[in-house]
Amino acid sequence: MSRPENKTAWRKRLVIVLQVCVHAGALLPLLWLFVAINRGDLGGDPVKELIHYLGMGALRLLLLTLLVSPLARALHFGQLNRVRRPLGLWCFTWASLHFSAWLALDLALDWSLIGSELVKRTYILLGFTAWLMLLALAVTSLPVLMRKMGKNWKKLHGVLYPVVLLVCWHFWWSVKSGWIEPAIYLSIALALLIWRRQSVVRWVRSLRSW
Repeated sequence: MSRPENKTAWRKRLVIVLQVCVHAGALLPLLWLFVAINRGDLGGDPVKELIHYLGMGALRLLLLTLLVSPLARALHFGQLNRVRRPLGLWCFTWASLHFSAWLALDLALDWSLIGSELVKRTYILLGFTAWLMLLALAVTSLPVLMRKMGKNWKKLHGVLYPVVLLVCWHFWWSVKSGWIEPAIYLSIALALLIWRRQSVVRWVRSLRSW
């Protein structure tokens, strides 16, 4: 086998390993969380800690999703983009668990209370808006819908750019005291958007044709 073929085969194997790492890295903390709940390891306010833990996991996965494309270009490793879809789907899974825990455990599925919270608390409305956008991205990640949407698929998935800002904003406003941690995550998000600035500008311009 020639050297280029060896390199291609090695990169394919590396991508498979990375995909396995993504699935393991997203699933194992959930398994740990299940054990921690049963052992009572979530502190004095387990519901609040659970919701925070799930939300932070979703944010970290979202930032990793944004990192993939510019990193693939910088490394001249286009196949790295194949880990972007599982990262995005796991981000939506964690965000859905975060949202569900808030609905079921914090508000006990009291829909009138849920409605009033969405109206009264802007940070909750921001988070809900971001979750709806992630839902649209997750649904349209199905290959059959990707093919049917054609060029519009990229336009829709550019929504990821405002989503990350909404999520960081949601996090910042949800924190009762202390701003350092939200500021760190917002700085990382802004750095990633600046790194991807050409893609962001192309996406904004493409919206004119919608």
